[in-house]
Amino acid sequence: MAGHSKWANIKHRKARADAQKGRLFTKLGKQLITAARQGGGNPETNFRLRLIIEKAKAANMPNENIERAIAKGTGELEGVTYEEMVYEGYGPGGVAIMLDILTDNRNRTASEIRHLFSRHGGNLGETGCVAWMFDKKGLLTVKKEGLPLDEDELLLLALEAGAEDVKEEEGLYEITTAPENFTAVRETLAAQGLTFETAEVTMIPQTTVEIQDNKEAERLLKLMDALEEHDDVQEVYANFELSSEVLAALK
Repeated sequence: MAGHSKWANIKHRKARADAQKGRLFTKLGKQLITAARQGGGNPETNFRLRLIIEKAKAANMPNENIERAIAKGTGELEGVTYEEMVYEGYGPGGVAIMLDILTDNRNRTASEIRHLFSRHGGNLGETGCVAWMFDKKGLLTVKKEGLPLDEDELLLLALEAGAEDVKEEEGLYEITTAPENFTAVRETLAAQGLTFETAEVTMIPQTTVEIQDNKEAERLLKLMDALEEHDDVQEVYANFELSSEVLAALK
């Protein structure tokens, strides 16, 4: 989890806001279409759709964009059918990387993703080569500073709501849940006045690889950036941490 949070923080520091927002809306649109096509357009009965709508609203995606994407998914409007895939591979330093993909052309996407891995010192692997290193979990992070609860109260409240664990990590509390308990835990904590730095269902690595070499870290982060920027890549998961020296050099 520590690696996940550090990478999230790095991404925020490196974000190019306008380009990122346009790309994010495109990706969220694909996710909304696919979720609505598979489970229907009612977020009350389609858990996956509900999570994506919440994510889209948190990103300030306009309601009309959300509604249009859902209508495309349900067939009310004409839309593209996307195929869901998971790609797996290795980055510099033997870092395990998983990608959630939505594409309307699997051959094109496979070729482009393979090229990105190769260009930045990694390689695209076979199905299952790294998936076993990750667990699907709900992840909520809150800053310690200004927290309206003390640590014991937070722990008790989160566990009673269905959380699996609460850990302290570099000025944050990280709360993990089973995916099906994510919404209940988030709503319970939000009702107590907590605001979240991260609130998502994600893939969390079971173990992490620490990158201590600046050049290796630079190559890895360039690969991560390139993958994040690809229109067909919806999510990027990796199992690395950066040493404090490397993090300091990146700031």
